[in-house]
Amino acid sequence: MVGAGRVVVALLVFVLGAGVGEGAATAEALAPDPFGTWTGTWEAAPSGTAPAQPGASLRNVVHLSVGGSATRVRLTNRLGTAPLRLDAVTVALREAGPDAVPGSMRVATFAGAPTVTIPAGQDLVSDLVPLAVPDRADLLVTVHTPDDSGPATYHRAAGQTNYRAPQGSRAADVDGSAYTTITTSWYYVTGVDVLDAPAAGSVVTLGDSLTDGNGSTRDANHRWPDRLAERLGALPPYSRLGVLNAGISGNRLLRDGVGPSALSRLDADALSRSGVRVLIVLEGINDIKGTPNATDPGAFESAYRTLVTSAHAHGIRVIGATLTPYGGAGGFTAAREAVRQKINVFIRGGGPFDGVVDFDAAVRDPEQPDRIRPVYDCGDHLHFNDAGMRALADTVDLSGLTALS
Repeated sequence: MVGAGRVVVALLVFVLGAGVGEGAATAEALAPDPFGTWTGTWEAAPSGTAPAQPGASLRNVVHLSVGGSATRVRLTNRLGTAPLRLDAVTVALREAGPDAVPGSMRVATFAGAPTVTIPAGQDLVSDLVPLAVPDRADLLVTVHTPDDSGPATYHRAAGQTNYRAPQGSRAADVDGSAYTTITTSWYYVTGVDVLDAPAAGSVVTLGDSLTDGNGSTRDANHRWPDRLAERLGALPPYSRLGVLNAGISGNRLLRDGVGPSALSRLDADALSRSGVRVLIVLEGINDIKGTPNATDPGAFESAYRTLVTSAHAHGIRVIGATLTPYGGAGGFTAAREAVRQKINVFIRGGGPFDGVVDFDAAVRDPEQPDRIRPVYDCGDHLHFNDAGMRALADTVDLSGLTALS
C-alpha cells in the first residue's frame, strides 16, 4: 500500500465532449508531481462498448514500452451510460497466461481509497502504484465490477488474449486459475504511465486498424508501434521515447464510426497523455473506402491542419504518414485511389507537418503500386502481416523522431 506521505493528492479526471470541461484537469495541467516525471508507456484507445460485466473480474494483459520506478493506470468509463463502480483494481507483473509474478501484486488506489466510482463519460488516473517495471514488461491490470454498471467501455480489437473470472473478486489472485474464460478485448483500462522512465518522453501513434495491429500475430506484440518501441528501446535514455498506440480498428479521420473520429478524440487519446512529445498520424483510409466515402482531398488537408494546430498548442510535434495501398481490398475503386494519391502528394509535400514518414513507398508493390507487396500482405490486401508491420516501423527515421522530442 502507498504510505500516507506518498499518496498522490490530485485525482486526475477529464471529461470528454467538446473538449476538457470546466474544472477538469490533465496530467500536464496540474502542479508538478512531487515524485518525479511521468511518461506514457502503453495505451489502448476506447473504441466502443460491450455488455456489462456484473460480478466478473477482468484481467487485462498490457505490453509496456518503457519501464520505470513506479506505475499508475488510466481507467475509463468514457463511453458508458451509468456510473462505473470498481471495488478492486490491481496491478502486477505477468508471469504467464493470467498468472502474476509472485510478490508483484499491488492494489491501485484512488485518492487513497481502494474502491472507486467513475462517472459516465469520464476517465480516471490512479494514485501512484509502488511497482517498478522493466522495459517491455507484460503487466496485468485487473478490475472487478461488483454489479451492473451499464455498457462497458472497451478496446475491441486488442490482438491480445485477456482473461475473465466470471464471478467473485479475484483481482488480487496471483494464481490465475479462476480466470476460466478468455477475451481478445481490453476492458476499462486505457493507459499505463511509469515514473522516471529512462526516456525523453513518449510518442503517440494515432491511427486505425493498420496501427491497431490487424493482420499481425496475436499475443506477439508485432504491431508496427510495438516494433517502433523495440527500435527506440535500443537508443540511449536521452533519445528514447515511450510508445502509445492510439489505433482503433475502423476509425476515421473526418467522422465518427468505430470510436470517435481522430479529430474528436485527439485530446483524450493523444494530447492529454503523459510526457507526449511527438504524434505520428496515419488516418484516412477508412474515410476513402468507407460508406459514405470522402472524396474531397481538401477536407483531409483541413483536418490534418486542425490536428497539427491543436498538437502544436500543446508543444507536441507532428509527423504525417502517407496512406498505404489497398488495391484488391473491399471498397477499392480507381476514383478512390485517385483521392488517396492526392492526399499522399499533400502529405509528402510536408503541408503543416513537422516531418513525414512515407509508409506508402515502403510497402507498395513496384509492379502494382496501388497494392501492397505480397510479402507484406496478411491476405486481405489492406492489412499487414508481421513482416509488413516491421517494414512500417523500420521506415520511421529515429533520428528525426527523437530530434523532434
